[in-house]
Amino acid sequence: MNPTQHTEFEPQYHEEKPVKKNELIMGVAGLEHGHIYAMCHGMKEAGATIRWVFDEDPKKIKAFQKVFPEARKANSLPQILKDKALHLISSAAIPSERCAIGLKALDSGKHFFSAKAPFTTIEQLRQAEKKVKETGLHWAVFYSERLQVECANFAEQLINKGAIGNVIQVLGMGPHRLNIEQRPEWFFWKKTYGGIICDIGSHQIEQFLWFTGAKDATILSSTVQNNTQPSFPEFEDYGDCHLIGDNGAVHYFRIDWFTPDGLSNWGDGRTFILGTDGYIELRKFVDITEQSIGERLYLVNHGGERKYDVSGKVGFPYFYQLAHDILNHTCSAMPQEHTFKAAELSLLAQQKAQFWSKGEENE
Repeated sequence: MNPTQHTEFEPQYHEEKPVKKNELIMGVAGLEHGHIYAMCHGMKEAGATIRWVFDEDPKKIKAFQKVFPEARKANSLPQILKDKALHLISSAAIPSERCAIGLKALDSGKHFFSAKAPFTTIEQLRQAEKKVKETGLHWAVFYSERLQVECANFAEQLINKGAIGNVIQVLGMGPHRLNIEQRPEWFFWKKTYGGIICDIGSHQIEQFLWFTGAKDATILSSTVQNNTQPSFPEFEDYGDCHLIGDNGAVHYFRIDWFTPDGLSNWGDGRTFILGTDGYIELRKFVDITEQSIGERLYLVNHGGERKYDVSGKVGFPYFYQLAHDILNHTCSAMPQEHTFKAAELSLLAQQKAQFWSKGEENE
């Protein structure tokens, strides 16, 4: 039977095995963003041992050690870099500082695992590309809105099985809750956070490239706005972008900081994947009015309609694959070219974005 004429697919749980105990040792440098906890949990489940943690703020170190008590406090980044037993440095430092840490990590012979956004300028990206070529080491990026979402991993399985034919368009929506009183100063300045498309837009572009198989894309248009924060003129609370891939696939996404207080979580992130013979909708973090914490996938093709609840049924293979890649000098988790291309397109879209305020265009 043609795959697009039935919906009897079932999610397959990843079969990756963790690396052996103490075989992969990692250090952590930079605790500015909460993504570092998910990154470390994922790598720990994949068998990694967290040996060191460093941040300029001792309170952040104490909070981290409550979750990962095995991590020793380092007095400086060089102290971690000098540990020859380490294989990997993970970082969620201030976005503009992540590249410098990564360069030092690779110079010391260690792989690097960055929170998104990995770079805030094209110059930083080019430095990272050059360093990876020189060293042959990994510069991984935690694009969590795909890598840590089970329904996104199931969508990949469905696409590979031909459930919706050839993917021709991806529509992404990435709303977030601002929680302004909890945000640090760097969050509001373009030099340190990069802009809304550079930051949370990188999730959307990475997914587009991955689901469509595009290797590159052209930015057709992009827009950013500051609707609500006049005290922070460089902050952007809305962004969107329209791209076309080198294989003809099309992408549009919208990102914002307008999640209302009435929503049960931080953001109703959704992705729609259109194929020649059907479509998929991902309700990643919440399925409103359905008492769902998310991880719902809706499939429609010639065979009918089906709703899947995939929580706990797919897992997160990326961390296991990355752990084995580091030890085996392979690249199964994510091609380095893909990692950097998602970042590059995010930066280019940010550069090209037209800024609009109260209905008036500003260059």
